[in-house]
Amino acid sequence: MSFEKEIARRRTFGIISHPDAGKTTLTEKLLLFGGAIKEAGAVKNNKIKKSATSDFMEIERQRGISVATSVLAFIYKNKKINILDTPGHKDFAEDTFRTLTAVDSVIVVIDVAKGVEEQTEKLVEVCRMRKIPMIVFINKLDREGKDAFDLLDEVEQKLGLTVTPLSFPIGMGYDFKGIYNIYEKNINLFSGNSKQNIEETIAFDNIENQELDSIIGEKAAIELRENLELVEGVYPSFDTESYLKAEQQPVFFGSALNNFGVRELLDCFINIAPAPLSKMAEERLVLAKEEDFSGFVFKIHANMDPKHRDRLAFIKIVSGTFERNKPYLHVRHNKNLKFSSPNAFFAEKKEIVDISYPGDIVGLHDTGNFKIGDTLTNGEKLHYKGIPSFSPEHFRYINNADPMKAKQLNKGIDQLMDEGVAQLFTLELNGRKIIGTVGALQYEVIQYRLEHEYGAKCTYENFPVHKACWVEADEKNEEFKEFKRVKQKFLAIDKREQLVFLADSQFSLQMTQQKYPSVKLHFTSEFE
Repeated sequence: MSFEKEIARRRTFGIISHPDAGKTTLTEKLLLFGGAIKEAGAVKNNKIKKSATSDFMEIERQRGISVATSVLAFIYKNKKINILDTPGHKDFAEDTFRTLTAVDSVIVVIDVAKGVEEQTEKLVEVCRMRKIPMIVFINKLDREGKDAFDLLDEVEQKLGLTVTPLSFPIGMGYDFKGIYNIYEKNINLFSGNSKQNIEETIAFDNIENQELDSIIGEKAAIELRENLELVEGVYPSFDTESYLKAEQQPVFFGSALNNFGVRELLDCFINIAPAPLSKMAEERLVLAKEEDFSGFVFKIHANMDPKHRDRLAFIKIVSGTFERNKPYLHVRHNKNLKFSSPNAFFAEKKEIVDISYPGDIVGLHDTGNFKIGDTLTNGEKLHYKGIPSFSPEHFRYINNADPMKAKQLNKGIDQLMDEGVAQLFTLELNGRKIIGTVGALQYEVIQYRLEHEYGAKCTYENFPVHKACWVEADEKNEEFKEFKRVKQKFLAIDKREQLVFLADSQFSLQMTQQKYPSVKLHFTSEFE
């Protein structure tokens, strides 16, 4: 197959939502359709020991939540689909923001009963800023929930989207009969026992057909006809161009757990979703169809296999082809590296690939060469933009609980920080280490992983900090020297040797800004 055709058949997207809206379940069902798995494990059901295929860290299995972004690929109708399943939990928002730099489009999952939740609002805002095309999937229709039209209004108002329904539910909860697919003009009837398998649909070209009444009942049929008339009157008809420009968002209804409405979503998705897009580097715009390879690291994951201490750097290929055993330039180190076993993923299963194309995600074994945001190219010096580090919300001292294991602890902290799990600040005054995270749950994850993956134990103590600010100033400036002397006990160095000011309160932050106007304080550090 030609290079251009390989690009055209790829779809790389992320799934985002509030925790518990059913994102991981949806991911599994998509894999089921792609034939990548034979049966889906009920994600929440602890009776079944087989957990969700896409959650592979022990702590995720225990809590039934996704902590790390997993990368999954499968083939469906000759399209190669790469899914990035992101954590919904707000404590892991940073991982999700970074993942959004590596996707070409997004599916937003919304719970029919809870509607639009706060975490969804934040993530959709990031997608809107970056103009990422979005499809909305309203999930859990087999439960009682809000009225379909109310939900569509809520999505428009709270998320600021312009929606157009491409499928519509027939009833809901106990009365849930099925889904009418507006996009393909057919009906999918719900029998309620197809969690594991894939269910048949009935084609209905004409909803005026009286047979409909005998199948779903007269009352439901009348209601469906009225609803569809209303949909036609109220919402704009679907336009692929507007969707690709992120100006219009199609909406599907379904129940991922019962495998319902998922095929409709997938079939429409592979038709309309964008193939790999071009990406802006600091130097220029890089097109997917360029022959020269380039890609960037958006995630690093240590110890995917606890038996082998391995680190994988996840690289999104932007242009050209990535070939096994061919040397590529690591732009930050300015040196060539060769990779003998690049991995493609399917949750816990990894396989070695000889050649990968734009849109693909490749895992490279890493001995500590990579940091998040690094670029690999055929030789051109490119720097991809937009993978910032945010000022953490929580700060704690980290202490070694077992003096015999100091080396393991330091190694563990180092590797976990490279992954971007949290941020490490070292106080200039006494060299004590402080860990800053976006959410408090991260501390548990760090403690758990240090113990289980590195054999090191740690304890925390609170460190009252309001905000971490990256300092930008002229070293020789007298005002800066004065700032360093006075604020000595609040200064730290981050992992990339940048100076950080840890303000203990909003008030002291404002006072510092007034007193030392030439010292600039930033709340994000754009990755170099």
